[in-house]
Order: sequence, then C-alpha cells, then structure tokens
Amino acid sequence: MAALAFLAAAVISVPVAKRLGLSPVVGYLASGIAIGPAGLNVADPSTVITVAELGVVLLLFLIGLELQPSRLLSMGRYIFGLGTAQLLITGAVIAGVAFLLGFGWAGAIVSGMALAMSATSIALQLLSERGDLSSGYGQRAFSILLFQDIAIVPLLALVPLLAPPSQSAIPRDSTAILLQAAGMLAAVGGIVVAGRFLLTPLFRLLARSGAREAMTAAALLVVLGAAGIMAFAGLSMALGAFLAGLLLSESTFRHELEANIDSFRGLLLALFFMGVGMSLDLGVVVPHLGPVLSGALVITLIKFAVVFFLYRGDHRDLADGLRAGAVLMPAGEFAFVLFPLAFSNGILNQEQAALLTATAAITMMIGPLAFAAIEYLLPRFSKAAPEPEPDDFTDANGTVLVIGFGRFGQVVSQCLLAENVGVTIIDNDVEMIQSAGRFGVHIYYGDGTRLDVLRSAGAETAEIIAVCVDDKDAATRIVEIVKASMPQARLFVRSFDRVHSMDLLRKGVDFEMRETLESAFSFGTRTLESLGLDHETARQRVADVRERDRARLMRQMEEGLYAGLDLVTPRKVEPEPLTAPEKPARPLNPEAQDVLSHETEFSG
Repeated sequence: MAALAFLAAAVISVPVAKRLGLSPVVGYLASGIAIGPAGLNVADPSTVITVAELGVVLLLFLIGLELQPSRLLSMGRYIFGLGTAQLLITGAVIAGVAFLLGFGWAGAIVSGMALAMSATSIALQLLSERGDLSSGYGQRAFSILLFQDIAIVPLLALVPLLAPPSQSAIPRDSTAILLQAAGMLAAVGGIVVAGRFLLTPLFRLLARSGAREAMTAAALLVVLGAAGIMAFAGLSMALGAFLAGLLLSESTFRHELEANIDSFRGLLLALFFMGVGMSLDLGVVVPHLGPVLSGALVITLIKFAVVFFLYRGDHRDLADGLRAGAVLMPAGEFAFVLFPLAFSNGILNQEQAALLTATAAITMMIGPLAFAAIEYLLPRFSKAAPEPEPDDFTDANGTVLVIGFGRFGQVVSQCLLAENVGVTIIDNDVEMIQSAGRFGVHIYYGDGTRLDVLRSAGAETAEIIAVCVDDKDAATRIVEIVKASMPQARLFVRSFDRVHSMDLLRKGVDFEMRETLESAFSFGTRTLESLGLDHETARQRVADVRERDRARLMRQMEEGLYAGLDLVTPRKVEPEPLTAPEKPARPLNPEAQDVLSHETEFSG
C-alpha cells in the first residue's frame, strides 16, 4: 500500500504544481506532508529518505557524466573560490544568529554550517527544468554545490570533535584520525584507478554480449559501488557517484549509461522530496510555528543575500545574481544528517534538533517558490529591448511550413522556393529575420515550440512541416506537439546525431536526416574521386556505406545502441574501415593507443 500511495502522490502532485506554475519539487514536498505522519502515515520518513537518497546519488553521477575532467579543472576557481566564500560567510552569519538565540557555541557552529549548505537535488532540478545548468550562473551555482559536497567530509568529522568529552561518539586519538584520513584517500584512489583501467573494458565486454539488462545492472553497480565505497570510508555517497560519472564522461558508453540511469534517478528523486515532506514533524512545528517560519525566512534571506552579493562581486548581471540566490536558498540534504548526529553527540538537545530539521524542510519549500516568483517577475522589470510581437499570420498559407531559418533551413527553403512551392518560414532569431528581409525573403517571427504559434502559422493545413532548428531538444518538442495536435502533416526533421535520429523515428516522424550525414557522404565521394576512382565506382562505394548505415540504424531501433556492428563491417564484430589499410595505425601517444585499441566506433 505504501508504494501505491507514493506513486499516486507523484502522479497527482506534479500536474497540480505545474498547473499553479510551481516547480514539481513543491508538489512532491506537499504530497509528502499529506502522506506522512501528519496525514495518512503510510511509511516511516527516515526509512524513505534513506532509500531515496539514492536519487541524489544517481543525479550526481549523471552530472559527472556531463562534465569532462578538463572542464572541471577550468571551474576550479569557482569551486574553491565562490564555494569557500559562500559556505564560510553564510555559515558564520547563521551561526551568529543561532548564538544570539541561545544556542551554545558548538551548537551554533553546527547549525550555521548545516544550514549554509544548499539542497543539491532541488538546485539541480530547478536548473535542469530551465536548461540553465550550462549557463554562466548555472555553472557557478553547480561549483558551489560541488564544494559543499566536498565540505561535508570535514563537517562530519567536525561534529564529534565539538561534542562534550563525555558525549563524543568517536575517539579523539590522533592515530585513529590519521587512519580514517588514509582510508578516505584510499577510497578516492581506488575509484580513480577502477574508473581509469577497469570500467571501460567491463562495459565493452557487456556491450559485445548484447545483453541490455546486463548494461543496466552494470551501470547501477558502478554508481552504487562507488557511493558505497565512499560511504564506508566516511565520505559523501554523492561525491563518490560524481567521481565515477566524471571518470566515465569521456567514454563511448556515456550515452548508454545516461539512458540506463535516468529513469531510476527521476523516480528516486521524487521519493526523496516526498520523504523530506514526510519528515516535517507537525507536532513540533505547529506549537512553534511562528519561530520556525521566521527562522526559515531569515535563513533563506541570509543565503540569498550572500550568494547575490558574491555573484555581483564576480561581475555577473543582476538577473544571474537573483536566480542563483533563489536556487541556493534551500537548506541541503545533509542537514538531515548533521542535526541527528549533533543530537547524538550532545551538541543539540532534542527540541533544538527537531526545530532545526523542521526549519530546514520549510526552506526547501521556500526556495522553489522564490525561484518561480523571480522567473515570473524578471521579464516584467527587465530593461532590455522588448522582443517583437509575433507576426500576423493571416497570409501564411504555405504547403510547407519551415521552422528554423539557419544555415540548414535556408538551403531547404531555397530548394522549395525554386520550384514555386508555397512556403511559410518561422524563426525566433530577430537578427536572422532582419538579415533575410534585406534579401527579400519574408520570415514570420514566432517560437516554433509553441502550439499557438504553429496553429497561427498554418500547421493544421500544411502538408509537410520541416523542422530545421539546430536545437535537439527544441526539435523534439516540436515533433511531440505536431504529432499530438497536427496529425495530418508529414514531419521532416533535421536530427542532431544517431541517437536523436532513433528518438525521432520512435516518435513517428516521416523523414529524418542527421545534419552532417549527406555532406559527409558527398565529401567522401569527392575524396575517393580525387584518389583515382571514377565517379560511378565512388558513388557505389558511398551508396553501400549509406545502405549499411541505414540498416544498422533500423537494427539499433529494435536491439539497442550497440546492435548492428556486423553491418559496419561484415567480417568482424569490431567496426573497422570498409577497406583494410595497407599499414596498421601507429599511435603517437597513450590516448591514441586507447582510441585505436578500444574506442573506435562508426556512430555517425
């Protein structure tokens, strides 16, 4: 019954939150209160949070997959600069407030540092929803979050050291501390060695077996294994998962791992947020509702102000500072670890720990609400030049609707206009529209990912809708809208890569083409001709590659990303050139050796 209650809560809460213009995180937190001890009481909150913390672990693994080590090194200034400044300044201010409220100096320090940390899961969820994780402010916010995950290690060690001698949960023997530090370093080193030398051969072996379920199991094993090793050494599980993802970020199996993990991540994160809502002890909160709410507001305002001024000091614009402040307002997941630990070590009494836990949970509800409010208000107070109003589409009655007038869309449109085909072109790039107008081409201004714009542009009567945008996510959204609302139109779509082509085909598009595929075939044809082959022979060679590539794509649609390697070359499972080279390739460095030995794949 508990599982049914969680699933029903997730299904109901997300549409309601979206309908109200709020983040799904708010819906999950509210539904957690409803099914927790204060409501239906379907399960023990502490058990739920313990299990659901795996969602945060999986999220950090996926974030690690998206980063490359070189890119992470370039963020070092923000990780150890902004991150250190945010944690120390915020922690000191909150600790000072706690001390004035009657907390002992040890309790004030623990409270300040615990509440200074931000909720990684909420922040990354908010950034992902807007697609801001790769933006300037998003990267800086992620750097701060990453530093906080690193800082949890010394904070966990600090709590027992601050405890009264009779209450300390661990020995203060210097030898024990050194051994624990050595164990932490050994754990990190073990994960690095395994990621560098063992994981890629393991996934290569599993890929050759063709067992997709084994790949999924191996992906979970890597994530949970790295997290478990770090936890055993006294480090953050999330940090271990991030490290594992980072080590696999340059592997050819990155996309497969991401696809296998993502569905687990979403479900467990929803469970985590509901668990936080369930942990809100209304028996403690209601009698002290005023102080708890006031405390939550003061803490979020302090965190918001510190982050905002740090961003402004880094010469970021006003909007970035406001967004970052709201993203990092909620207290972190580790507050629910540090407060019970401080209680067990005699630093906080039971009432203090309960009130601080409730305050931290309420900040998790304030943060997403503040972020939504800022996103709502920013456009209304922006002094930037206003975007043009959508065009009047009264004369837009083309047989073909072309969405996107970049380099790709321009060539497509020229072919259609040369045959006097009725074409309606829409784009949301103002500079592109003005440039095209100087050459006598009229383009309607409009966002092709909006249903009302598509309808106004004549999508409901168009025979073909040509999606030529250079944004993979936008193209996918347009396809989904058209399939749902304009089923009469045939969909011709520019795809980003092989994986995107497979996704589009599954969605039922009539035609898709990878943006660089045909140009690469033409390039290959001319190269063969320059080497002495006659035009017809070169054309046949390239046609053979084209047919086998398409056949492999169809196989991959049914059997997975690593299917159809025999279609790349009929002689061996390992893909290799269609014509054997006269001399074997010689690597010039260790990286090239790894590529030549293992990583070669015709992926298009």
